[in-house]
Amino acid sequence: MTEAEPGKSPDNPWPVRAVATRVAKYIDRLGTVWIEGQLTELKLRQNTAWMVLRDPAADMSLSVSCPRDLVANAPVPLTEGTQVLMHGKPQFYTRNGSFSLRIYEIRAVGLGELLARIERLRRLLDAEGLFDPRLKRPLPFLPRTIGLITGRASAAEHDVVSVAGDRWPAVHFAIRNTAVQGPNTVPQVVEALRSLDADPEVDVIVIARGGGSVEDLLPFSDETLCREIAKCTTPVISAIGHEPDNPLCDLVADLRAATPTDAAKRVVPDAAAEQALITDLCRRGGRALRNWVHREERLIDQLRSRPVLAQPLAALTARSEEIERARSAARRDITRLLAVEGERVGHLAARLSTLGPAATLARGYAVVQTVADGEVLRTTADAPAGTQLRVRVSDGAVTAVSHGSEEDTK
Repeated sequence: MTEAEPGKSPDNPWPVRAVATRVAKYIDRLGTVWIEGQLTELKLRQNTAWMVLRDPAADMSLSVSCPRDLVANAPVPLTEGTQVLMHGKPQFYTRNGSFSLRIYEIRAVGLGELLARIERLRRLLDAEGLFDPRLKRPLPFLPRTIGLITGRASAAEHDVVSVAGDRWPAVHFAIRNTAVQGPNTVPQVVEALRSLDADPEVDVIVIARGGGSVEDLLPFSDETLCREIAKCTTPVISAIGHEPDNPLCDLVADLRAATPTDAAKRVVPDAAAEQALITDLCRRGGRALRNWVHREERLIDQLRSRPVLAQPLAALTARSEEIERARSAARRDITRLLAVEGERVGHLAARLSTLGPAATLARGYAVVQTVADGEVLRTTADAPAGTQLRVRVSDGAVTAVSHGSEEDTK
């Protein structure tokens, strides 16, 4: 059985010194590099300066070291938050297994270069749609709680709180004090943003800072902060600097305020102005209602003055007279018709009386009937001798007995 290659099996491990030496040799082959970042820590020793260089766009940092004189002779004073370019060589210290960057040259990042980088970032965020006005969220008319991110005991905090309190005394704030310049600004502001955005009682968030130099306002043009503002579901107001200042977070926020005082005026209404508006609306509403009532009264008066409503029985009276005339005419026509028909009935009755059997009997005629069956005699053959007869005359009837026809009696 062949022996395993060193470091490839638990039976033949490498000692710590072998691993540390190989790592040191590998890192040593990287050569020198130029690196850019932001100083977050600076410690000066007797002959050496130790620093921490942070990436402003990510939560990453490196330890760097250099001769003390290099810091003292730097082109700009090196303090926490300074943006610098460094030229150095990566080193791995085998004694304690630490990594560091040994610096040989330090340059300050010029303002022009910073502004150019901000402009490139602005174009990138604009291309991604983070500045699109259609994505801007509307501010609530009267927020329950206002989230305020600002420096501790700063003039910006005083301006926002005092002006908002004067405009709406019942205003309520949830204040998060953070660094507003230097290397800790971005992580602290991002953490405060996330905390306030997750609070259901917070209806709007204000990021406020007073004026300052371009370098002081650089954290508010940081890509991480801009993207965090864009991700917020709560409306965000950016009140960074004064009117001429325009960091990138102003473009990403839902509303840009020229100053912290302007932000306070935008975030809550003016109670006095709203009360005056309500009073004016009540007055205008009352006047409009009174005008409507007067207009309706005039309309009712016009309707009541019309003849049909002024004398509602006039039409009925006119119709009643017409009906009375029609009734009189109908009565007259009926009377005349009854008279004509009565006269005609009289004539018919007279004719009937003339033609009837009673009138004939009155002229001397008689009606002869057999007593047995009441048949009227029409021929002599109907009354043979011995037939009982009933003779009806005009004033009554008599009975008789037939002796037969005259021819039979001869």
